[in-house]
Amino acid sequence: MLTDSPQPLSIIYQDTDLVAINKPSGLLVHRSPIDKRETRFAVQELRNQLGQHVYPLHRLDKPTSGVLVFALSSEAASFYSEQFREHQIHKTYLALVRGYGPELMTIDHALRDEADEYAGISSGGDAKDALTHVKCLQKFEILLAVDRYATTRLSLMQCEPVSGRKHQIRRHLKHIGHPIVGDTRHGKGILNRACEGYFGAGRLWLACTQMVLTKRDGSKFAITAPLAADFEQLLTQFGS
Repeated sequence: MLTDSPQPLSIIYQDTDLVAINKPSGLLVHRSPIDKRETRFAVQELRNQLGQHVYPLHRLDKPTSGVLVFALSSEAASFYSEQFREHQIHKTYLALVRGYGPELMTIDHALRDEADEYAGISSGGDAKDALTHVKCLQKFEILLAVDRYATTRLSLMQCEPVSGRKHQIRRHLKHIGHPIVGDTRHGKGILNRACEGYFGAGRLWLACTQMVLTKRDGSKFAITAPLAADFEQLLTQFGS
């Protein structure tokens, strides 16, 4: 989570067109009417850090950590924004979920829009196609009693969203009965609170670890972010 004394943003990639940071959990990408009390935003902090204007190409939820990409010019923003709009970016996430997740699965489940005041989107309407590939990387069982169970089963899942619906990974994992630990909107409160006490830390355990984009010359390149220290420490507790 964010500390009281701001640290410089961690830049993990930069060229003449783009810059990418490893966004910490708890940092908003930009100002939002939902979090009016927040004073720190990735757009402004990166702009101040680089001393130039930056153009956010996509968003990560406030509690999600990992790869966040910005363009460094309006021309680059126009070029790369098209790839995001057309879902041509290959994205990889890691998520800690409740239960033993499927070894390999494609979740094909249409989603209705969730309200997004900043983007001018209201909730409801027709459900839109949404596809996420998931893979179980590791399974854990910890001595944590929740509800009527003496132990708690968890899985580390690799998630690759093909479409880009709001909260897609969070909603898809909930749909198959494996909500992300720490998800206050789509998860299970009693599990979240129990895990926060057990881990000694609480947040949405979801991180974007890699994005593959296409340069102007047609070549593909990957931007990779290491897991945040709290996520690494969490997995270390499991001997992962």
